Amino acid sequence: MEFNENTKLADILAAYPWLPEAAAKLDKRLEIINSPLVKMLIKRANLADASKRSGYPVDEIIREMQKLIDEHERNA
Repeated sequence: MEFNENTKLADILAAYPWLPEAAAKLDKRLEIINSPLVKMLIKRANLADASKRSGYPVDEIIREMQKLIDEHERNA
């Protein structure tokens, strides 16, 4: 899956349902991903929205997400 600022979070989570838990382990600030409110917002949000809310640049989010995916696939 290719990622850019317009990639919908719902599409990412459909492809990689384990990703929020893995991300939260990397950074405690990302534990918010598992909150009920955020789960509702994810349906409409994209990576640009996640960047604005988290304060992380989009390219950093994509880079770290890709690292997690690559690691998960190596260990699968």
